[in-house]
Amino acid sequence: MKVTQEKLPASQIGLEIEIPSEKSKQAYEQVIKQFARDINIPGFRKGKVPRNILLQRLGQTRLKATALENLINDSLQKALEQEKIQAIGSFELRTEFEELLEKFDPEQPLTFSAKVDVQPEVKMNQYTGLQLQAEEAKYDEAQVDEVLAKYRSDKATLIPVEGRPAQLGDVALVDFAGRFAEAPEGETPAEIPGGDAEDFQVELSADQFVPGFVEGMIGMNPGETREVSLQFPDEYSSEELAGKPAVFTITLKELKEKELPELDDDFAQEISEFETLAELRESLETRFKADQENKTSANKEKAISAALVQLIEVEIPETMVDREIDYLLNQQAVQLKNYGIDINQLFTEENMAPMRERSRPEAIERLKQTLALAEIAKLESLSVEPAEVAAEVAKVRKQFPKGDFDPQRLQEFVAEDLLKQKTLKWLEEKGTIELVPEGSLTPEETEAEAEADSEISEEAATSVVDVEVVGQE
Repeated sequence: MKVTQEKLPASQIGLEIEIPSEKSKQAYEQVIKQFARDINIPGFRKGKVPRNILLQRLGQTRLKATALENLINDSLQKALEQEKIQAIGSFELRTEFEELLEKFDPEQPLTFSAKVDVQPEVKMNQYTGLQLQAEEAKYDEAQVDEVLAKYRSDKATLIPVEGRPAQLGDVALVDFAGRFAEAPEGETPAEIPGGDAEDFQVELSADQFVPGFVEGMIGMNPGETREVSLQFPDEYSSEELAGKPAVFTITLKELKEKELPELDDDFAQEISEFETLAELRESLETRFKADQENKTSANKEKAISAALVQLIEVEIPETMVDREIDYLLNQQAVQLKNYGIDINQLFTEENMAPMRERSRPEAIERLKQTLALAEIAKLESLSVEPAEVAAEVAKVRKQFPKGDFDPQRLQEFVAEDLLKQKTLKWLEEKGTIELVPEGSLTPEETEAEAEADSEISEEAATSVVDVEVVGQE
């Protein structure tokens, strides 16, 4: 079998394969024998059907098509082995199968062309001495106070309010019903679907409910009914309500205020495993500092990865892009499922094409980062020791004792991740990363980007606005 290679764009190899006539005839005869053994034709014992009857019943085109398909698959696999080509994914014929079938003669040699994706060739421009900036996440001691305040609020006792109206921080029991503020001339404003409730408890906080709802309750007394006018946000999850003015009729039935527990050692013991408030504070401080350090490290990694995307020259084959898109969409589906969203309503045949197209830029960027790091590790002879991998695998198994891991895949994943981290650290040491205030490098999200980011959640949202949805906005 003669094989001629041709380098094609997009990390593909073209193959022209010449199959001798004896191989073509052999494949054709094997197909006839196979059909003769398996086919049932009335009047003939199975396996004893004469050749001319078989050809008459099945037709020569069907037999030739089966033989041709077998020849192509078999010869392509052998060609890859013969030429030592590490193919990615399946092959693609460069000549239409129907055209090959029309010309196929089992008595003659067969020549056909195909192409396969292969590992891309990577070229890295100057990657040492990188001059980069990354945002520094700094610890703020106010974070500890905020957490402790949240703990106290959660443990608060509700005391009935007497002698004063509602104010921020109170907890109210209300009945409410919403209607649209506007209606066609001569018609009564319609009720808001799902925009009513009885005996609903709400904390009077500015970030609760639709803007204006809580604010409209301030100053109310138990037993009082008030109409509150407001407007739904322009980017509300329901298109039916977005930007629409509305009126809510609210009846305040009960009003309570929170009596916070003392912030002392007894409180620390109640909410944690620590004996003293000082120990609890120290633990929270340590955790928050570690979180900020990890965030800063992640920002450094992001800066390096973004730089590598600009430094790499590579043609990524479609097979790799498709696989990465599959991975991203699978991760997205898992996250949405964890949020309780029915992914079958979102990942429909109609939605898949635009979803894949939206995921394509991220997939390509991730692949470029991965390929760049792998190439640098190879060029700089960076590696990880088996003992390092074994230790990290043991750590993962200890952290997830019930995890059903494929041992070999887990080891490969850990080794790849350790090498990635070692390469990133090497690049950081060989360059300079200036730490700048958090938020200074984060570009403001454009309207188009915001719309693209929210499309999935909007598609997953229902059109009916219930009490819980009204409360979340």
